[in-house]
Amino acid sequence: MMLNRNAEALFWIGRYMERAENHARLIDIHYHLQADDMSVIPRGEPGEKAQTLCKWGRIVDALGSRDAYELQYDTYTEQDVIHYITLDRDNSNSLVTCVNYARDNVRTMREKLPSELWDVTNGFYLWLREKQDGDFTKESPHQFFGRIKEWTALFYGVTQSVMPRENEWHFIECGRYLERTENTLRILQSAIMSRTMIYPDVEGSNDLYPFLQAVLRSVSGYQPFRRYYADALSPEAIMEFLILSEVFPRSVHYSLDALDEHLRGIQLQEKQLRVAHDRIIRQVMKLKAELACLERDDLHIQTEGQVTGELLQAAGQLGASFASTFFRMGEVSA
Repeated sequence: MMLNRNAEALFWIGRYMERAENHARLIDIHYHLQADDMSVIPRGEPGEKAQTLCKWGRIVDALGSRDAYELQYDTYTEQDVIHYITLDRDNSNSLVTCVNYARDNVRTMREKLPSELWDVTNGFYLWLREKQDGDFTKESPHQFFGRIKEWTALFYGVTQSVMPRENEWHFIECGRYLERTENTLRILQSAIMSRTMIYPDVEGSNDLYPFLQAVLRSVSGYQPFRRYYADALSPEAIMEFLILSEVFPRSVHYSLDALDEHLRGIQLQEKQLRVAHDRIIRQVMKLKAELACLERDDLHIQTEGQVTGELLQAAGQLGASFASTFFRMGEVSA
């Protein structure tokens, strides 16, 4: 049986790498989404509501980092927000910090992990560490964040190709798919809340379409969606695809299925751990059953994010269950 510390390190390797990719995708959605072109609005002035609507303020909200951001910055500019999310080492969830945490965890597990995994993670960090704010103007932000996605794809390509299907593999994948579940829900929640803030008095869901189309593009789901839904380009169809699709790898349903599979693949010797392990499996099964009961009408915009909010809360509870079962709290995760 692995030590708790090792299990936690592996789990957070998967979470941090997936989180880094999600940051790139989350910024991408705001480049695609041109619903408003509001400029800088200082904090605390009469236009504070408009600041909330500013696309760069929304991206900070989507990460749940408004309070931490406003301790460091007075305005929501493109330059400040991108720096905060990508290269700010004082931000515990910035791209460079997440990749650094993943790299540190891989280093502690080098005896148990393929050497290629260290090579990729170390190379990713060294490449990102050398980046400066000015690099975003020299090469387009799209290209930069596309390169982030390529690095994370390389990382997961190595894990898929060379890792033995043992506990180490399953813990990394559990972290990956739990993080992905939360990320897809968080991006959807951000799009729904953005629509509500920009059009607070508008009823119906047609105005939500450009927001959800941007979400589709940010998760590389636009083409798969069109193959399955053809010309049915309604907000409800997009929500159904991103939450309930059984075949799209970034849907909530698919991610929970993968999490269930890898959770069941973990082999434990101690009876007490096996009992707690079974309890988490039942928790995942319950969430999957609730998901199976959802219908398209439940995903209508009139819910104003209620469904995604409840699912996000349940995913957070799963993370807490993992920690209480397998980890020594506070030693590796951040």
